[in-house]
Amino acid sequence: MRVDAGLSKLLGLSRTVVVAITESGGVLVDGRPAGKSDRLLAGSWLEVTLPEPERPVELKAVAVEGLEIIFQDDDVVVVDKPVGVAAHPSPGWSGPTVIGGLAAAGLRISTSGAAERQGVVHRLDVGTTGVMVVAKSEHAYTVLKRAFKERTVEKRYHALVQGHPDPSEGTIDAPIDRHPRHDYRWAVVAGGKPSITHYSTIEAFRAASLLDVKLETGRTHQIRVHFSALRHPCVGDLTYGSDPALAKRLGLSRQWLHARSLGFHHPADGQWVEFFSEYPADLAGALDVLAADY
Repeated sequence: MRVDAGLSKLLGLSRTVVVAITESGGVLVDGRPAGKSDRLLAGSWLEVTLPEPERPVELKAVAVEGLEIIFQDDDVVVVDKPVGVAAHPSPGWSGPTVIGGLAAAGLRISTSGAAERQGVVHRLDVGTTGVMVVAKSEHAYTVLKRAFKERTVEKRYHALVQGHPDPSEGTIDAPIDRHPRHDYRWAVVAGGKPSITHYSTIEAFRAASLLDVKLETGRTHQIRVHFSALRHPCVGDLTYGSDPALAKRLGLSRQWLHARSLGFHHPADGQWVEFFSEYPADLAGALDVLAADY
């Protein structure tokens, strides 16, 4: 494998970090500095000097406009996440977060997990809206983490994709890993993590199709990557190959992807609970424009 790809898998680091280590002379193969595109060959002696660990990201309690609490009790809080909000703080992100917004609202969140991700058992992309659950108690954190891992949670999304998928209802079973050339993207890659997406068509417009999507796995950017691989990217998703002219016509500045519902067994009593989120204004407006084309 190439040095950047091999070290990324070996050490669990992003390609960006690996490239920085390589360019600073921190990777030696058989005693000689290696470039990021050099090959790692069996039998070679590999030496890597790791950088100092990053300082923990500070959690800032800042009110988040549009962050709606759908439900809360002693164990969980279910929110309707607006666009432009990250699930939790991370390096390079200085915008609003769900965790920061809940802290500003005076909610006590589970202390399990890394300091900046306390209570977070699953995430939505910054540009994806909809329903999301956060654990408030330690017990709820443990139970929900296990539920997501064992796939007993039902996550349904609505996605507007370009064109008309054929068949109109089906399953995409294709492994996902980091893009081989672009660190900020993911892709269908042989040897990637198993990724399964089920979909059915709700409504077919002239230029796009509104889909109901059920995730069996929860990989980063899974829906966006899978439909891009089918050449039906989410409308407005310029990162994964959507048509910028169509996005502009529909007034979209982000991917048309919405976490419509979330169901799980409540950590306290095991009873099945389910929560829903309505389309925000920009997504609903895009559908209105498409409907007017008929």
